[in-house]
Amino acid sequence: MKGMEFSCLESTEHWTTGPWRIIHQQMRVSLPTLESSPPPASLHQRSSGMLLDSHGRTITDLRLSVTDRCNFRCTYCLDPGVRFLPRQELLHLDEYVRIIKACMNRGVRTLRLTGGEPTLYPELDELIAEAGSMNLDDMAMTTNGWSIQLDRARQWLDSGLRRLTFSLDTLREDRMKSITRSKTTVQQVLRSIDIAREAGFPRPKINMVVMRDVNGDEVADFAKLARQRDLDVRFIEFMPLGSARDWTASTVQTALETRSAIESNWKLVPFDGDQVSSTSVNWVFEDGADGKLGFIAPVSQPFCGACNRLRITAEGKIRPCLFSHDEWDLKPMLRRSSSSDELERFLIDAAWNKQPGHAIGEDEFRQPERSMSAIGG
Repeated sequence: MKGMEFSCLESTEHWTTGPWRIIHQQMRVSLPTLESSPPPASLHQRSSGMLLDSHGRTITDLRLSVTDRCNFRCTYCLDPGVRFLPRQELLHLDEYVRIIKACMNRGVRTLRLTGGEPTLYPELDELIAEAGSMNLDDMAMTTNGWSIQLDRARQWLDSGLRRLTFSLDTLREDRMKSITRSKTTVQQVLRSIDIAREAGFPRPKINMVVMRDVNGDEVADFAKLARQRDLDVRFIEFMPLGSARDWTASTVQTALETRSAIESNWKLVPFDGDQVSSTSVNWVFEDGADGKLGFIAPVSQPFCGACNRLRITAEGKIRPCLFSHDEWDLKPMLRRSSSSDELERFLIDAAWNKQPGHAIGEDEFRQPERSMSAIGG
């Protein structure tokens, strides 16, 4: 089944494939299809012991959202009027733990905790401790950096959290206020980054969503910050995932444009060490300065063919792709105490139905009904 569709009234633009040109059309939004269970995978796939999709990709990374709540209302993500789910709709700690274990039993080796803002999840420390005892290859978390305490960061590290990524889209206080629509300052986030390093975390990452005519003129400033503080800064193309549904191709500053703006100041050379499934194409400074820069280009240079990720929302919906129109609900299985075999078979079937790509820039592209905050970054 396909999701229901409707057209917004506003005329929007999107990239086409092939030569760069922009066409106008109405933004069509696809509501998620909720089925009791995903279409079954092949018998061979079910017996393989791994999470494989029908396009030959192996799922080894889980993006687990632990809350849909966020104390920011970023203009490209979450409108002020969006209401969060009732707390009883969100999963419980033991249910998150069961999901992680089931995914690991089927080959998942890395975990990223997301939100919303994951530090707002009241049992975050306990979840990190539980997941940290499971022998994962890597566990990371993305935060907006509004409040990181040194003792708590050290506790996370001791419990098994290995990396922290901070979302920061501007270095200018006036823009910080207008973009995030929050009271958190740039200096607060930079202080949280310093605390993470003081706690013992390796080189922190910063994710910057780059938007033309909003913050695109700051990319060289972020590169300078990476050099000065030995940071890993990743520049992300603006994607159609906001609750306001006001994305247009004209606001996308491509990764190539961003890198060119930075290289007008410093020469960059490719980083030798990217993994095949990496979402980021990474570069370092030719002069040997500290820091690393990554360019994530889902709009202009999609990397879907190497995707190894599965996403599960805070209320237990499996989304094989960030732009999925279908999602399947794990919560009923978790709350009726289904067996581990049943849970893992459900995950296998969902992974098998992962779509080949997001189709941004193609005529059939439909924006998901959920915003990024409701999916999990």
